[in-house]
Amino acid sequence: MMRIFFLVLAVVFFSLPALADEAQVRRAIEAKLGGVKVDGVQATPIPGIFEVRFQSRDGPQIVYSDAQGAYLFTGHLIDAKSDRDLTEERLQKLTAIEFNALPLDLAVKIQRGSGKRALAVFTDPYCPYCRRLEQVLLQIDDITVYVFMYPVIRPDAADHSRAVWCSKDRAKAWLDLAAADKPKVPAAGANCANPLDKVLELGRSLRVSGTPTLFFANGERAGGGMQLGALRAKLDEIARQPVKKN
Repeated sequence: MMRIFFLVLAVVFFSLPALADEAQVRRAIEAKLGGVKVDGVQATPIPGIFEVRFQSRDGPQIVYSDAQGAYLFTGHLIDAKSDRDLTEERLQKLTAIEFNALPLDLAVKIQRGSGKRALAVFTDPYCPYCRRLEQVLLQIDDITVYVFMYPVIRPDAADHSRAVWCSKDRAKAWLDLAAADKPKVPAAGANCANPLDKVLELGRSLRVSGTPTLFFANGERAGGGMQLGALRAKLDEIARQPVKKN
């Protein structure tokens, strides 16, 4: 019993400095950043370096600090051995959403093959990176893409996206507009009831600040276009993950 007591005492004793450091880092960073509320402080794989998380208008942010909060570091922490971007991995988790909570009825649904892999995209048909992504997506089978039309690049052409929604075959109309070598504006009018205003509001609530923004089935997001190989690998990785039970 005495051995167990001293073991527990040792664990508590050696844990105290780390806890004290985290509290000190929190106070120092909040003062340095003008009173911003720090959401969390935790140790990184580098001894004496802490991850500090806080919210900004653009969403969760990460900076790094020494154990006293005397020095701040910004940028990405890379695991050189495994070539993993640890900062990006953390941000993906911090900015993740509940995919099943998305109002998918506001999106244009495009399915190829079994459609077993799901992806939601906030995209503008006149965004060059979005058009490139559409070309990449055409090369992926067994996928369901939920297109949230988000016309922020050329708001003056928003009626083209509305015309997609008013088309009999929305998936074809979208691909003709957003994936063809030259955009083909749908012949359907733009006067039917459409969800564009709701999608714009949804995007702002999710802090979608650029197009394309992708949301994977596990809730993780990715900004900007992705290369074919990287996108396939990500979809396959998520497909292998266990399904969460409600």
